[in-house]
Amino acid sequence: MNDHDTADAGAAFLSAAALRNLSIQDFARLGTNEVAYLRPVVMNGATAFAIHAADGTPIGAAPNAQLAAAAIRQHEMEPALVH
Repeated sequence: MNDHDTADAGAAFLSAAALRNLSIQDFARLGTNEVAYLRPVVMNGATAFAIHAADGTPIGAAPNAQLAAAAIRQHEMEPALVH
């Protein structure tokens, strides 16, 4: 272990402490620009996948989960499936 390792451990500890002190609103916004979720829906009588921002804002739809996930990744976000 060197001084750099100690500093990193302290930064991680501070990050954990900061997370414990987040307000409900701050926690709800955590990762909103990094994660989008998709969920199955019925559109025009067919199954499709709605794409939503982490805060629930609808941002698109795709005919299947693979295309929905690809669209999310194209926008530099990570997909999460909600079912």
